[in-house]
Order: sequence, then C-alpha cells, then structure tokens
Amino acid sequence: MKRSPLLNNYRVIRQRTESLCEPLCVEDCVIQSMPDVSPPKWHLGHTSWFFERVILEGFVPGHKPFHESYSFIFNSYYQSFGDRVRRDIRGTLSRPTVKEVYAYRRSVDERMLAFLENTDEATFAKVGPLVELGLHHEQQHQELLVTDVKHIFGCNPLRPLYVTDRRQQPVRSNVTARFVPVAGGLHEVGAAAEGFAWDNERPRHTAFLTDFWLMNRPVSCGEYLEFLNDGGYRNPLLWLSDGWEAVCREGWEAPLYWEHTDGRWLQFTLSGMRPVSKDEPISHVSFYEAAAYARWAGKRLPTEFEWEVAAATAGGATQGSLLEDERFHPVPAVAASDAADRFHQLIGAVWEWTNSAYLPYPGYQQERGPLGEYNGKFMSNQMVLRGGSCATPRSHIRPTYRNFFPCEKRWQFTGIRLAADNC
Repeated sequence: MKRSPLLNNYRVIRQRTESLCEPLCVEDCVIQSMPDVSPPKWHLGHTSWFFERVILEGFVPGHKPFHESYSFIFNSYYQSFGDRVRRDIRGTLSRPTVKEVYAYRRSVDERMLAFLENTDEATFAKVGPLVELGLHHEQQHQELLVTDVKHIFGCNPLRPLYVTDRRQQPVRSNVTARFVPVAGGLHEVGAAAEGFAWDNERPRHTAFLTDFWLMNRPVSCGEYLEFLNDGGYRNPLLWLSDGWEAVCREGWEAPLYWEHTDGRWLQFTLSGMRPVSKDEPISHVSFYEAAAYARWAGKRLPTEFEWEVAAATAGGATQGSLLEDERFHPVPAVAASDAADRFHQLIGAVWEWTNSAYLPYPGYQQERGPLGEYNGKFMSNQMVLRGGSCATPRSHIRPTYRNFFPCEKRWQFTGIRLAADNC
C-alpha cells in the first residue's frame, strides 16, 4: 500500500473506533459483563497498544512507552510480548481512566502519523504491511466493540439504547427460501497471494467437492421459531452430546437476547427491546443450535469450502447490513430480483456457521515472531464461520475470510445457512 492511502486509512479507521464509543457514557466503558466481553475502554487501549508495541517500539529509535504499565494492561494474548492482565478480569481495573486511555490514543496517533509521514521509503516498505495488518486488527475490535456493548447493555435491566432505529416500518423480506444447486468438482479456495489476507486464509489450494445445494438466504427468525415451537430445545435427539449438555447446563430455551413475554417473543437489540421479526435472519445462536436446527430441518450445515465456492460463483449476490450501515442488527433479505440462482446476504447480516473445524490449510506456514500468535495457535476446538455480520466493517470482509469460535459461543451475530446433498 502506498503512503498516502495508508495514512488516510489510518485516520479513518482510528476515528471510527472512537465514533463507535460516542454513544457510551464513562460508566459503560468500564463494564465486563462476562469473560468473553472486554470493557470498551480496553478495546480503545489495546488497539493503541498494538501500534505502539509493534510499530513504534520496533521501528522508532529511542521510543519511550507512553506508560510503563500499559504493555501489561493492554496486551491480549501475545505471550512473546510478556505478561498481561488475565482476560476475565479486565473489568476490575478502574485505572487507567477513560480520559487517560483517550490521551494514550492521541499520543500513539500523533507519533504514528509523524513516523509514517517522515520515514524513508525503505523503512516504509517494511512497516507498511504491518500497519495495514494493525488496521485490520482494529477493525476486528470494532466488531467486538459493538457485540460487547450489546452484551453489556443486554445484561442491564434498564436496557439502554445504543442507537435509535431510524426505520419507520419493519422491513419485510421478498426473498423466498429455496436451495440453489452448486456444481462440485475441483475448485480453487483460499486467498490469492496478492493483497491483504490473514495467514489462515492461505495458501490458495485445490479442494474437491461433490455437487451440493445451498440455501439462497440465511435461516430466518420465523423458520427458527418453528424449530423452537416444535420442542427443539427439549429434544436431545437433535443435539450433539456437548450441545445437549450446554442446553441443560445453561438453561437455553431460545437464542441469546430472546425473551418470552405476554405470549410473544421479544429480542433485545442495540435499539432496545422489540418483537422478533420473522423475516430477519436468526442471530446469536451457537454452533450447537445451528447443528440442531439443521438436523431438525433434515438438512446440514455447509462446509467452509462449499460456502466459499458458492460465494465465488454467485455473481451479483446481494449483501446484508454491515457496520457502516449503522443499523447494528441483521435486516431481512430484500432484492430487486428474486432470481432462482442468486444468493442473498452471503456477505453481511450474520456470520454463518459451517461444519468445518478451524484447521490449517495444506501447506500453511504460521507467521514467524509475535504475529504468528495471531491465528495459528487457535487452530483447536473451534469451528469456522463465514460471511461477516452487521457489525463487520465493509472494507474488512471478503469471501475467503475465516472467522472462528468455540461451539458454545453466541454473543456474536452468528446465524445459519443450510446446505443439502440433494433436494
């Protein structure tokens, strides 16, 4: 990436993180509602720590840290960078204050911009790719920030509003659910060698698939309600063993943020409580719930390669809502043309669970040094998700992107798209 576009991207992305925090009050910024959630203050600090620790300390002679303890406080899981505050107790730290964290961000930004504007071409050639990686890392935390704030607010009995829903009427879907055939054979999957991608998206390689069918849109709340009303959460025969254990242990009766009140289902959104819309994509379900629903429906979840091949062959596919739309909620699939061979919302709306374990591609080489801790060391006990969500930045997502979470997690905007071997 050339200097001027990189500088512009740096300014825009760093500002967007702060814009996402503008609706919050100081008290909101220090809450940790569960171990998976980080306080918004921590996200603001950690994304600044990344640039200070990786870029400024690595390339600016005589650099002095903004604060000697921030490397410990804002490190996430980089063992090679030293000790850190345990993830589950980040919310116990009242200091540094929110004001001090913003001062930290300003200091890092001033030094980063000065360095990037004035460094020589040879140094910029080395540091440019690291800055680009750091910006994509910040975009990941923008999505986490949105989903963490939703959990923080969702746990509060006052159910605070993060944004006001600007829609006057509920959006209705005009896309009829159907399965679209996709040809099997040998397909190239994974990111190309050129352009930005995480190391877990490479190398590009050949995968063999048999013919399959993929649902043209994500499963809707109305379709999921049929599963729920049919006793889906009470039938152990539909569930993987660990999934049924999670249902019993956690008392799951519906997706996260759903509540049954006065004979109807409501859901908490970042715009407050509202009735469940049957046309919206189902979200906040775990892999276990997705797999149980697929079994109940007589279908299955797609593999990640099936999903990617379908995305590569779906010319003109419609997008779902993304972060820049500022709706922070999946909206129903709407299309000008309901063509029989078209996929809808493969990108955006909800992350879609696949039936693929998160494992390295053939020939995968983990990055050397600290950045090698970014993806490779998590290739165990996780499942792959594809497609992005309503909280994913548009410039951050692509069809080859491999997200991953443990099977029981559901605080992200995670949903379902069904596949079948024949229809």
